Amino acid sequence: MKQLIIAGLIMAFTISLFSQQTEVPLIPMKDFFRNPEKRSFQISPDGNYLSFMQPVNSRMNVFIQKIGDEQTTQITFATERDIAGYFWKGNNRIIYIQDSKGDENFRLYAVDRDGKNQKDLTPFEKVRAGIVDDLEDNPAEMLIQLNKNNPQVFDVYRINVNTGDMKIVGQNPGNITGWQTDHDGKLRAATTTDGVNTGILYRDNEDQEFKTLITTTFKETLTPIFFTFDNKNLYMASNIGRDKAAIVEYDIADNKEIRVLYENPDYDVESLSYSKKRKVITFASYLGWKQEYHFFDKTTEDEYNFLASKLPGKQIAVVGANKNEDKFLVRTYSDKSLGSYYFFDAKTKDVKKLSDVSPWLNEDYLADQKPITYKSRDGLTIHGYLTLPKGVEPKNLPVVVNPHGGPWARDAWGFNPEVQFLANRGYAVLQMNFRGSTGYGKEFWEISFKQWGKTMQDDISDGVKWLINQGIADPKRVGIYGGSYGGYATLAGLTFSPELYACGVDYVGVSNLFTFQNSIPPYWAPMKEMLYEMVGNPEKDSLLLYDASPVFHVDKIIAPLFIAQGAHDPRVNKNESDQMVEALKKRGIDVPYMVKDNEGHGFRNEENRFDFYGAMEQFFFKYLGGRAAELKEEKK
Repeated sequence: MKQLIIAGLIMAFTISLFSQQTEVPLIPMKDFFRNPEKRSFQISPDGNYLSFMQPVNSRMNVFIQKIGDEQTTQITFATERDIAGYFWKGNNRIIYIQDSKGDENFRLYAVDRDGKNQKDLTPFEKVRAGIVDDLEDNPAEMLIQLNKNNPQVFDVYRINVNTGDMKIVGQNPGNITGWQTDHDGKLRAATTTDGVNTGILYRDNEDQEFKTLITTTFKETLTPIFFTFDNKNLYMASNIGRDKAAIVEYDIADNKEIRVLYENPDYDVESLSYSKKRKVITFASYLGWKQEYHFFDKTTEDEYNFLASKLPGKQIAVVGANKNEDKFLVRTYSDKSLGSYYFFDAKTKDVKKLSDVSPWLNEDYLADQKPITYKSRDGLTIHGYLTLPKGVEPKNLPVVVNPHGGPWARDAWGFNPEVQFLANRGYAVLQMNFRGSTGYGKEFWEISFKQWGKTMQDDISDGVKWLINQGIADPKRVGIYGGSYGGYATLAGLTFSPELYACGVDYVGVSNLFTFQNSIPPYWAPMKEMLYEMVGNPEKDSLLLYDASPVFHVDKIIAPLFIAQGAHDPRVNKNESDQMVEALKKRGIDVPYMVKDNEGHGFRNEENRFDFYGAMEQFFFKYLGGRAAELKEEKK
């Protein structure tokens, strides 16, 4: 017996020693959340120049480089806010977008590739600009949308990218939520809503008035993707008559679906790609547990297979091409890497690395993101992901539950800096696509309606219980963290399931379903009736919304809570967080509250990300007992 005890002690010591030996080092927090080395590579239409974004004094700016040269030219000089995005307009002009302090009122700017002739194309206050069609074959003009005449709706303008001169070419009567051009850049279709019904409008040419092609409820998907190459029919994503959205061809003249290009029995398929030069459909793509492709075109499939052979072990995405479609930009990625950019010459078959995105992160120290499934209490299959800390026995671990935002969105496989950061700090990270998450069909989405804080929250709670039953989670060390709807789910978890959580972090989350719906951006107003049906009507469903609003039930919160908020958030107003903090203060609870005056819906400025995740690290360390860089020695 004594020998067995000694043997057991030796085995336990060996396991402990092995665990210590294989536990990965702490990676500096800033390495997860610093700006990339380079990202957003693009190629000029003539294939002679590359562009990319790179940080300058912690702000992402656009650079130009002639292919084959080492010299680069900085052409934007953002200091207060990152350039949010950009694209080539012809071979000499770059269009980029930027907002102010996170207000999401994006302006469009133009600048020559040598940095000269910069122009604010949309110099309007409290107006949001967007691209309708870049008019690739017209180097001087493009179609944009602006809500400058009515904050609730967007009209279409033809704008000169050199002078800024514009004229309206599409007047919004008040119900159009999206515009569609044909392959000649003509406004030929539009999507409408009356709040609960969705319509597709159509016209043969721009001289005609739009007429209604078909009307459906908002619960049915019929989304134009692009016109057929003869500009006569539309390729659409449709779930009419089926649970999962499929790619279909819609005959406009006969007003009916005439064929299914591709469908999947398990997932919605809503993306279709094509070659503009060769005028062929290339592939459909969809999200299973990771990105999947169905090829229609052998040339494209052969190129992907060739790239996969040259870049093994990574997911591959072609992210850009020149007009001649013989020079391509390729991005690799995985669950443990933001990957790299490559230049691919289809004629010579040369594949050249351009840049790693985050070369300072060592994949050997990062954790696998594994797909999982579990059953909800009412028998629904919930898909998700589990990331376990590397080098640690997956038993009795501290856990951070991380519900996604939206809520009508979903988590997907791939590199997530938050998840990898938390795993490196010793936490198992549980992500789940609770009911309402997109991509799993119409029925799975619809059963989430008016279920905020109810069955949607039950799906999250059931994931926690599943993880506890697996022996992976220490039931006394489970925290919850999320942003936007994930922030709401954090508050709801601490409020409605207080026994499950040791602490929580709410990041730009909703606390009051009445004030949330009253403070939405003006351009969401046409969808307000739809929001009422999905979340609840403040008048007809007042009891439901009261019961589901955490701010009215703070007396149930027993776990520590940390809240972070952007002062200029247009989606989840700062008042949502203010109310929660004030309600807790009235109970005598001092809740840590981080407000950034130059941010909106999430922190985009690097220094603010550092502040937030540094505070999160210490908060979880204090209440869950994982690892923290600054306090590691103190804990020992």
